[in-house]
Amino acid sequence: MTADKPEILLVGTAKPVIVGGLDPIATVHRMIEAEDPESFLAAIAERVRGIAVAYTANRIDAAFMQRFPRLEIVASFGVGYDHVDAAWAGRNGIVVTNTPEVLDEEVADTALGLLLCTVRELPQAERHLRAGKWAETPYRLSRATLRDRTVGLVGMGRIGRAIARRLDAFRVPVVYHTRRPVADVPYRHYPSLVAMARDVDILLAIVPGGEATRHLIDAEVLAALGPDGILINMARGSVVDEAALIRALQARTILSAGLDVYATEPLVPAELIAMEHVVLFPHLGSGSVHTRARMDQLVVDNLASWFAGDGPKTPVPETPWRPGGGAVAGAAGAVSAG
Repeated sequence: MTADKPEILLVGTAKPVIVGGLDPIATVHRMIEAEDPESFLAAIAERVRGIAVAYTANRIDAAFMQRFPRLEIVASFGVGYDHVDAAWAGRNGIVVTNTPEVLDEEVADTALGLLLCTVRELPQAERHLRAGKWAETPYRLSRATLRDRTVGLVGMGRIGRAIARRLDAFRVPVVYHTRRPVADVPYRHYPSLVAMARDVDILLAIVPGGEATRHLIDAEVLAALGPDGILINMARGSVVDEAALIRALQARTILSAGLDVYATEPLVPAELIAMEHVVLFPHLGSGSVHTRARMDQLVVDNLASWFAGDGPKTPVPETPWRPGGGAVAGAAGAVSAG
């Protein structure tokens, strides 16, 4: 072990890009390889200065971070970081980073694919062909279309704007709901999500997870969307009240749904799987080799930049880091970029 190398705990899969990028600059402890995780963590806890989170299913809560008195930074894979208690980390002088921007276009592409599949029933039509039914009867005309429909985006961040650009090209009107209007966005803003749901034909959710957005789309919103309405969820499973959605789909009080995320991934409710008028993706959002490699590299780049003394590249809003001002020391111990 090289004395001046920081020690980093890798939580989750030992991805080649992450491991290959970190090995030259740090001593990497791979939790996935530990036969006894508790003993493994106890042996290294006093030395760990950074945590690399390679998989968002791994929860990094306050109790976990408190095990490492010298912890300075948690570099997490993915844009969503509700699996990390970033608020606690910020209060205790620990920097948290995510991997935004490098996946925006890929997720927007997937969102449009899911939207088209759901509106035009493309997976159902393919299953009809594969089952040999086309020779017997043509596939039915799809009840829905993107023509003469308005899409209401729930969220207007970078990915939301990328989706809106694509819908502009499709000549589909776009409106959006956020807590406050977004500057330099030409689309109509709705302060009320229920009001927007009443006025649009399709709701497309693309907001962060966490308590602030938990069950943002609930029974009231779904009722406002109405029997011809379609819900597309590209956000987090927690954003939608899944039980209310299942009831609405079963009762046909909304027309359809296209889902890429679920409340308890990878477990998908049997009720959703049983419904033919629902399109289900296995959380494909950024799932291409190209984009996932760029996200993995950004995990490495955040850690490399931090330990080189240059600060984090993509800190989350709750992080204590301030450009030019360093990190705020907290109860977790001294945090320095060096």
